[in-house]
Amino acid sequence: MTQKKETKKQEILSVAHENYGKKLNSYAFFRVSNRAISEDLVQDTFRKTWTYLLKGGKIDVMKNFLYHVLKGLIIDEYRKSKSSSLDILMEKGFEPREDNSQRLIDFLDGKRAILLISQLPEKYQKIMRMRYVQDLSLQEMSLVTGESKKTLAVQVHRGLKKLREIYDR
Repeated sequence: MTQKKETKKQEILSVAHENYGKKLNSYAFFRVSNRAISEDLVQDTFRKTWTYLLKGGKIDVMKNFLYHVLKGLIIDEYRKSKSSSLDILMEKGFEPREDNSQRLIDFLDGKRAILLISQLPEKYQKIMRMRYVQDLSLQEMSLVTGESKKTLAVQVHRGLKKLREIYDR
């Protein structure tokens, strides 16, 4: 590969990291509930994407591709993860600390939103996660699902209505 092509691919990946890095981190954090692991998964996502680009792979929609890679890495993490007791962690030097209360409230609100979404009927869960957890546009959702933007907009509206009903119970 020529130096010019490699530089172009580096620029593409740098822009993608700048645009999607934080959102990918928050998505991974909601899935694995561990900041360090989620950051590692996102880093691996960009590393795998870079490897794919170097091998000549073509990416149509970068955001969709990154989420696809990240989802695969999260699944792999679930398969290999094992729980550690607090005593073992403390022996290794982990010190529990008090967390910022606002950060905890934000985290709990996010967790509650995820739990509420999981109570929706199956057909709305996927749409609501794509729209509000993954922050995909209707156009991007349309590419993923194969449905029209109008259909998806109606499903998002109905999903929000049902989400409000669940929240008000």
